[in-house]
Amino acid sequence: MVRIVKSMGLIMAVAAVCLMCFSCGNGNIGNESNNYSKPTGSLNGHDYVDLGLPSGTLWATCNVGANKPEEKGALFAWGETAPKETYKKSTYKYYNGEYKLTKYCYDKFYGYNYYTDNRTVLEPSDDAATANWGSDWRMPTSDEMRELDNNCTKTWTTLNGVYGLLFTSPNGNCIFLPEAGIKDEDYTGGVGWYWSSTLDDYWTEDGECLFFDINVNKYGNMFLRSNFLIGHRAQGLSVRPVCSK
Repeated sequence: MVRIVKSMGLIMAVAAVCLMCFSCGNGNIGNESNNYSKPTGSLNGHDYVDLGLPSGTLWATCNVGANKPEEKGALFAWGETAPKETYKKSTYKYYNGEYKLTKYCYDKFYGYNYYTDNRTVLEPSDDAATANWGSDWRMPTSDEMRELDNNCTKTWTTLNGVYGLLFTSPNGNCIFLPEAGIKDEDYTGGVGWYWSSTLDDYWTEDGECLFFDINVNKYGNMFLRSNFLIGHRAQGLSVRPVCSK
């Protein structure tokens, strides 16, 4: 993994692996989506879709803070349960005044007074999906995000005029993830960044996430970038909840 550092008062962690491009057959560009599937069930007033995934994981139709699939919803720092105006290290819940971690830390160099607890997955009390939607819902683990990616066809499209990525499973059902952007001291739109509940296994300050956008190469051809990266925990990213049967 390669860790890229972004200044402006906040470290932006990105693990660069391979790009999934259209020429490789790993993605598609579509027009306005007209085959979005209807929900297959509901829990606590929130709809989900059964994609027929091997684990049986059910994916919500909307982001936390949204009422429709195409609505972007709220952004959250990893381990925080409420949106806020500013996303940076000085406002992060689990940093003390010296920017040392007070929870979810497995490397004593980053822990306050060399603190470690070896927690690598969010507890329900720190899970934005659980806190906002109830105990039946939670943020997906990084393995569940990879399962979604590995078992679905991805199409960059629009839903009611909003750009995003459509995941279509072999059973014909699908979910739409809008490009809701990412926020630190500034907001960057036109991209999708979605938290998992899992810490990166190399950088204790970072959480694993799904990233996607559309880019243009030097020949003027559009291609989909879709990958699993790491984001600094203080950054504001989207949350798409999951539940189980």
